[in-house]
Amino acid sequence: VQLQASGGGLVQAGGSLRLSCAASGIIFSDFAMGWYRQAPGKQRELVAVITNGDITNYADSVKGRFTISRDNAKNTVFLQMNSVNPGDTAVYYCNANWRRVRNFWGQGTQVTVSS
Repeated sequence: VQLQASGGGLVQAGGSLRLSCAASGIIFSDFAMGWYRQAPGKQRELVAVITNGDITNYADSVKGRFTISRDNAKNTVFLQMNSVNPGDTAVYYCNANWRRVRNFWGQGTQVTVSS
């Protein structure tokens, strides 16, 4: 199983960034997909999740600014990040979960927001 995240980088406050995570080795359409983040000195936290039925859930801190979506034909999940602020600076991780029985993590991608 491989989850390949991309799209991170340096962005100014107020700007936008789009993360992608391409999955292989799983039946993508069966899995809930999520984005988590971990800032220095902090625990990893949920940012957004999308179920295999396209139900979405967001952390309060990103509601209205971030949008998670998926393309089952391309085995890819996206995170559109708008109106970013320095508090969004973190390593962002892609996650694939099936009924809490199978759980996989991708390598992180760094997002840095400058003020």
